[in-house]
Amino acid sequence: MPGTLYVVATPIGNLEDVTLRALRVLREASVIAAEDTRRTSRLLQHYSISTPTTSLHAHNEEAKTPHLVDRLRSGESVALVSDAGTPVVSDPGARLVAAAHAAGVRVEPIPGPSAAIAAISASGMGGEGFLFAGFPPARAAARATWLSRLAAEPRPVVLYEAPHRIKATLGDLLAVFGDRPVALGRELTKTHEELVVRPISAHLEAIGEGRGEYTLVVGPYEQGREYPEIPAPKSLRDEFGVLTETGGLGRRAAIKQLAVKYGLSAREIYSMVEDGR
Repeated sequence: MPGTLYVVATPIGNLEDVTLRALRVLREASVIAAEDTRRTSRLLQHYSISTPTTSLHAHNEEAKTPHLVDRLRSGESVALVSDAGTPVVSDPGARLVAAAHAAGVRVEPIPGPSAAIAAISASGMGGEGFLFAGFPPARAAARATWLSRLAAEPRPVVLYEAPHRIKATLGDLLAVFGDRPVALGRELTKTHEELVVRPISAHLEAIGEGRGEYTLVVGPYEQGREYPEIPAPKSLRDEFGVLTETGGLGRRAAIKQLAVKYGLSAREIYSMVEDGR
């Protein structure tokens, strides 16, 4: 009989946030496939778990997946863990999980901590559902285009961001989404945990040089909200030019971004931009 691939959620900071079931699975597995074996070893040492580990990250997942599937087929069990939180959610592991399914191997989730769920639960915004979008693109132009596709989302949007890009992303959010409320979480579950809800502009004024990954819950697009005063066609044409030439957006993405910003339809924006020639 083939073994089982366990997808095991591990603490995102506080080592007490691990389930008894997860600890049992980590002890009983034949091997633990970890995004970073050094980080995982801290958890294993804390709970006196001696199961061997092997690395499985973005740069070796394609090469190592067949070997791990062979082990599963032979009857061994594999526990998949990421650096922190629930594996495969903006982390490696999807290729291994898909290959296990294709090979007829049982895949069993071991639920537990998740930065996205922790943030949405404490934000006060998630009562009617939310959209998890993961990490924005690193490049400015691609990030602006990516955000423009989310600007009219009627549910809160949950994002992850690295500390060295958080200011740039908040600036792009302000430009594309307007000054919406954002729950900004950092070091969740750790000693210096922060989760503050305020407008994007206030976050930009207050944010310093942080450490650790950020989790953002961005307030939803709301019909009937107040919009900036609609500029004259010539000024709108100039703003369109900045987005497409300096900002690197395509024409369609720039039109959509301006439509969301001013509360107009894309057709109305396009007509005004043409009138501004």
